[in-house]
Amino acid sequence: MKIIVPIKQVPETSNVKMDPETGTVVRSGIETVVNPLDLYALETAFRVKERYGGSVTALSMGPQQAIKALKEAVAMGCDDAVLVSDRKFGGSDTWATSYTLAQAIKKIGAFDLIITGERATDGDTAQVGPGIASWLDIPVASYVAKINGVDGSRISLERLVEDGYQLLSLSLPCLLTVVKEIAAPRLPTLGGKIRSRDMRIPVFTSENMELDPARLGLKGSPTKVVKIDTPKVTRGGILVKAEDDEAIVSAVDRLMSFLENKGIL
Repeated sequence: MKIIVPIKQVPETSNVKMDPETGTVVRSGIETVVNPLDLYALETAFRVKERYGGSVTALSMGPQQAIKALKEAVAMGCDDAVLVSDRKFGGSDTWATSYTLAQAIKKIGAFDLIITGERATDGDTAQVGPGIASWLDIPVASYVAKINGVDGSRISLERLVEDGYQLLSLSLPCLLTVVKEIAAPRLPTLGGKIRSRDMRIPVFTSENMELDPARLGLKGSPTKVVKIDTPKVTRGGILVKAEDDEAIVSAVDRLMSFLENKGIL
């Protein structure tokens, strides 16, 4: 079984910054990590491979520094990896990103399963996975919490919904987006780190892929950010330091008084 896992390198949650001019995430000079929710997709792929055989390919779209994320995926257990990188892809929204990744998957070749994380922590849209499926014209199941099995050309699974779980059977090839509940991600191994260190990762660019230039990058993105605002904290607060027994009693008294004044007690 050929499995492809698109992953994303994202800024650490505390370091997310936006460019007010373009409305895109600032990525240069920022400490980055593999999107935490993509780790669950990788683990799911490894478990499917261990049960049914095959291979796992990690795929990432981004600048050259995204090779770091791909090598981490290889250290965890991926068989190979591909980087999609070109200045023409810069500023892509979810529409342009999913289009470019779908074209990269076509270049990789035949596959049985694509597994993605639920969403990326920097954009928080959950649109790229289903978008890839749309461009490839394959079935998609989002919020997958469990894979029950693969039988011939079909996969059975359980999808998380508001009031429980939905049982589904999809024909292969298909795309799944998975939630945290599906598996606990494994750590990279020493052997994997050694293998990833020496691995040469191919780079797909606008020059070696079949792409429509009108659908690339910022110019090919129909989503436009017109304004960015930073929320202002208008609520005041009182800091009480309880460093000894007397201060603790005083702090409790003030808290009780506050709750009484608010009508809570």
